[in-house]
Amino acid sequence: MPPASVDATAVESLQRGFRGDVLHAAHDAYDDARGVWNGMIDRRPGVIARCAAVEDVIAAVDFARNNGLVVTVRGGGHGVAGNALSDGGLVLDLSLLRSVTVDPARRTVRAEGGCTLGDLDRGTQEFGLAVPVGVVSETGIAGLTLSGGIGWLRRKHGLASDNLVSADVVTADGRLLTADETGNADLFWALRGGGGSFGAVTSFEYRAHPIGPEVMVCFTLYPGELAADVLGACDEYTSGAPDEVSPLAFVGRVPHAEAFPRESHGRPYVAVAAVYAGDPAEGARVLAPLRALGEPIMDLSGLMTYREAQALLDEDYPSGWRYYWKSVDLEVLGDDVIDVLAARAGDAPSAHSTIDIWFHGGEMQRVDPAGTAFGERPAYLIGVEANWEERGSDEENVAWARDTVADLEPFGSGGGYLNFPGFFEEGEEQLRASYGERNFDRLVAVKNLVDPGNLFGSAGAIRATV
Repeated sequence: MPPASVDATAVESLQRGFRGDVLHAAHDAYDDARGVWNGMIDRRPGVIARCAAVEDVIAAVDFARNNGLVVTVRGGGHGVAGNALSDGGLVLDLSLLRSVTVDPARRTVRAEGGCTLGDLDRGTQEFGLAVPVGVVSETGIAGLTLSGGIGWLRRKHGLASDNLVSADVVTADGRLLTADETGNADLFWALRGGGGSFGAVTSFEYRAHPIGPEVMVCFTLYPGELAADVLGACDEYTSGAPDEVSPLAFVGRVPHAEAFPRESHGRPYVAVAAVYAGDPAEGARVLAPLRALGEPIMDLSGLMTYREAQALLDEDYPSGWRYYWKSVDLEVLGDDVIDVLAARAGDAPSAHSTIDIWFHGGEMQRVDPAGTAFGERPAYLIGVEANWEERGSDEENVAWARDTVADLEPFGSGGGYLNFPGFFEEGEEQLRASYGERNFDRLVAVKNLVDPGNLFGSAGAIRATV
């Protein structure tokens, strides 16, 4: 789809006084600027406003509103659904806004909206602190936090959104608001898991927790034929494990890479991974049972820095590959579910695809379901990740992910994790199921207040009804 026709004189007027860059289709840097991590995403915005200051964000929002352009926000550009871009709209590109300021005495950190997890970890680890975020360091903090943010610390310290203290937001009318528990409280509630529908968040303030600099990590691959035994044992282990352990299991096929024994290449595997959020020596003892569930293909466990642990999975998600992910919330991980997981993982068209099992509980499930927009907090999350390299393989890989989810849905609780959304094919139905009826209705009410014209209108956005 070609970019929207945006008046050239108007675009020039936006650039005047703009500290960053204003790009359009005729600009030499346009094609690079519209590229994002997921190679499936090929959208052509009308204008890309690469903001270098909050004033730029305000000017670009005003420009979009006055010219009838839908606004999307690009933070890290790592969102699998590509909601940072829309055909013909205006992209608020915050990738230049990456400062991180830590207050070690208060154990808080303020990070700008273009920061990645790696940026945040780099700043906080200087003081032996960490914010609960995700598990891939190249992910942007903005999209991750606004739709919840599950990671290695979720059972000990909750979600990224649970640790949000305040946020600075440019709303559709061009105002810069600070949202926290006492000011703009309804907006603050919505930002904690309700997605990016409510404005452009230019900075996030988080609570931080003592972690590192070294942590004990479990990362053990077992033969795929042990999947039922390993997942069942991991489930039983987690039910009695301390909150410092937040296990994540994978089923897939061993990569054809030198790091893995040649005889295992292409074979099905089941892996268990966890980072111990506490004393590393105690972690070695506590994690030991997860490393003794059978004869492993390979055991990559050991002591490493927290930043190394946060980047452990980075190589599995190269920029420019093609990605299509979906998810299913579960309350019970029964034998019938495990059978589906093992069978579907073996059927994946791409050897890079996995099915991931997130074992929840602990602090993330102690939060009042109505206390934040991220209300649905199941015992398990199943992430179905179709990951492949070849453009010509799109149809079969997307079909595999959708069919896998269809096989799991009879066991699910109806919702899913909106950082793993497919491409929001189900629209409002998908949002209602994931937020729950009560929280969804409240999100619409907040949207009616702060963006009644649906200026911020990416795919998967909450829609105003006024």
